[in-house]
Amino acid sequence: MSFLNISAAARHLPQQPNMIRLICVGKVKDRHLSALIDDYCRKISRYHKIEIVEVKDEAITSNEKEVLDKEGERVLSKITEGEYVILLDLHGKNIDSVGFAEKIDRLFNSHSKICFVIGGSLGLSEKLIERADERMKLSDLTFLHQMTRLIILEQIYRGFKILHHETYHK
Repeated sequence: MSFLNISAAARHLPQQPNMIRLICVGKVKDRHLSALIDDYCRKISRYHKIEIVEVKDEAITSNEKEVLDKEGERVLSKITEGEYVILLDLHGKNIDSVGFAEKIDRLFNSHSKICFVIGGSLGLSEKLIERADERMKLSDLTFLHQMTRLIILEQIYRGFKILHHETYHK
C-alpha cells in the first residue's frame, strides 16, 4: 500500500477532520509518474489531508466478471462508512474545473471524507457502482489508470487553488 497522509487546515472549510481519499486498483510502476503523484500529494496537503490507498489488481482471465468482482470487493473493503464515493468512470458525468472545485466545497459541508475510486483495467464491478454516490468522467478520452491517478490529483490541487482564489496555470 502506498499513501501520503499529511494534514493541513484549509482556511475556508469547516474545522473537522476532512479528508480526500483515492482508492486505486493496482500500483504505479513508473518511478517518474510516482514522483509526479507524490509532488501533487504534497501540494494538496498544504490545503487538506490526502490519502492514497492501493488494492491489488487481478490478472485478467477469460472470466472478466470474476476479475471485476474480486477487484470491486477489495475496493469496497477500503471504503469507510459515511464517505462520499465518486467513481472515476467513462460513463460518469462531465464536469469542468470550476464546477469540480465547487463540488468539493459543497461536499465538505455535508461529508467529512470524499473518496475517489479508480478501477482496474476492466472497469468497475456492479457492487461498486451500486455503492457509489456519484460517477464522474474526467474526459471523453481514455487514460491509463496510472495516469488517471495523476490527472485527478492535479484537478484536486487546481480545485483548492480556485477555492482559495490563488493563481494557477489556465
